[in-house]
Amino acid sequence: MTAMRRPLSRVLVLLSLSGVPLLHAGDRITGKPFATRSEVLAKNGMVATSQPLATTAALEILRAGGSAVDAAIAANAVQCLTEPVGCGLGGDLFALVWESKTRRLHGLNASGRSPRGLTLDKLRELGVKKIPALGPLPVSVPGCVDGWFELHARFGKLPMSAVLAPAIRYAREGFPVAELVAHYWALSVPRLKQFPGFLEQFTLDGRAPEKGELFANPNLARTLELLAAKGRDEFYRGSIAREIDAYMKANGGYLAYEDLAEHRSEWVEPISVDYRGYRVWELPPNGQGITALEMLNILEGYDLSKLGFGSAEHLHLLTEAKKLAFEDRARFIADPDFAKLPVAGLLSDEYAATQRARIDRSKAAASYAPGNPALDEGDTIYLCAADADGNMVSLIQSNYRGMGSGMTPGALGFILQDRGEMFDLDPASANVYAPGKRPFHTIIPAFVTRDGEPFLCFGVMGGATQPQGHVQILLNLIDFGMNFQEAGDAPRMVHNGSSEPTGERMSNGGKLCLESGFDPAVVKELERRGHVLGKAVGDFGGYQGIGFDPKTRVYFGASESRKDGMAAGY
Repeated sequence: MTAMRRPLSRVLVLLSLSGVPLLHAGDRITGKPFATRSEVLAKNGMVATSQPLATTAALEILRAGGSAVDAAIAANAVQCLTEPVGCGLGGDLFALVWESKTRRLHGLNASGRSPRGLTLDKLRELGVKKIPALGPLPVSVPGCVDGWFELHARFGKLPMSAVLAPAIRYAREGFPVAELVAHYWALSVPRLKQFPGFLEQFTLDGRAPEKGELFANPNLARTLELLAAKGRDEFYRGSIAREIDAYMKANGGYLAYEDLAEHRSEWVEPISVDYRGYRVWELPPNGQGITALEMLNILEGYDLSKLGFGSAEHLHLLTEAKKLAFEDRARFIADPDFAKLPVAGLLSDEYAATQRARIDRSKAAASYAPGNPALDEGDTIYLCAADADGNMVSLIQSNYRGMGSGMTPGALGFILQDRGEMFDLDPASANVYAPGKRPFHTIIPAFVTRDGEPFLCFGVMGGATQPQGHVQILLNLIDFGMNFQEAGDAPRMVHNGSSEPTGERMSNGGKLCLESGFDPAVVKELERRGHVLGKAVGDFGGYQGIGFDPKTRVYFGASESRKDGMAAGY
């Protein structure tokens, strides 16, 4: 019997990192080269977020009779307050929702568009060679709030006033700042203090709050109260939109009231591939989820379970598949309203075989050219929630580059995102800047089904790390027999330096960065094969996941140690 055919109740006795069967819980605790802990088990509901106060707020909503979507919105709202280094009302949102009644997976793209008053010619007049990371130029329409209300209108049960109540309470009373959040907040203040409104709303006397200090955001509390009372139009057509418009006009920005008033989210059909009997789902472009699916298609041609987790062959093949898929990512992913994208071609078995044949199993490639698929004719937070009815939500939301652009309008309590930085300025690029266009997006929620039943909702935060992280979680579960918690705690690789959708190009094959926990002999072998190793620091992502056993109807929650968060259920 292979690992993928075993029920979840027997996951613990699958292969360990060394290939030895795990016979006892004690082996799991003491026999690993990395630290791990037990999964969280519950039947009535489960939440996993990167911020404990968000997890408990979402559980509060579930216990009050709310749906999984209600819980997810509540958690996200709390994170907008407690984790401003990763998300906020000024950012975008993507979600996958498993609806148990119809046994269907729904996709929501709640990403915003570029200002209609800013053109490519205008950027050239300004002397812009690359859209900057900070300030007014990279600001695009915030899609988060519209995403909340779209999700709530379709799948919510409690009134929005109840869903937003925990975030409003914490915003008024204050919350203790968590360790990792405090670290990134301190790094952000020197970069963002130049922008109007930031110091007043996001510092304590000009400095970042420290770990354990209380921080309140009464401006955000007022904004959330307005949304609870008046709905999404207050953000996009009411007083909040007017305040954003006035702020941007006063500070050299181009995002205008009209851009906000015309914004809409889009319900989309998720895309998927089959990986060894598991159906893996992502959202279609303008996000990069298709990159993870292409990597899985390439890797399915190798017997990874025999190679073993952490072997040189495993890491070599993973890295080369990443390089191939990321070159396609740079060339093809863009707003489908502006470019015809080869989605089906990129995900075909024939294309995967062609890409696989380009890999030399004994030598790292310095670079790959993008492939030629057939053209079709026709610093982020991640959270997941599940309810007693079997509904599950995979949701990701971000300002980009941590706290965003630094542009902090009026007295609203949030920072506007800088997603526009992801546009290319080359007219030949599918991702070239255009007014009213959605940029290439890094944030991607994921979902896995098996035999038509939900198996896992999960995500891995961290820019270009995300598709690499998605693939590694799935290999750990399916090929290497880890449980949902172990799959996130296991050491990861991240390959940096591929060509980017912004027009930046890979040089010298990029760098392969490895976390501690891999065998030093393996590291030497990778170097011998030509991999250039980088320092094992930086963004290895942050994983949250909820697994589901359709026989027992038990949820398995997981939250890794790279973030401040936790999984909890009841």
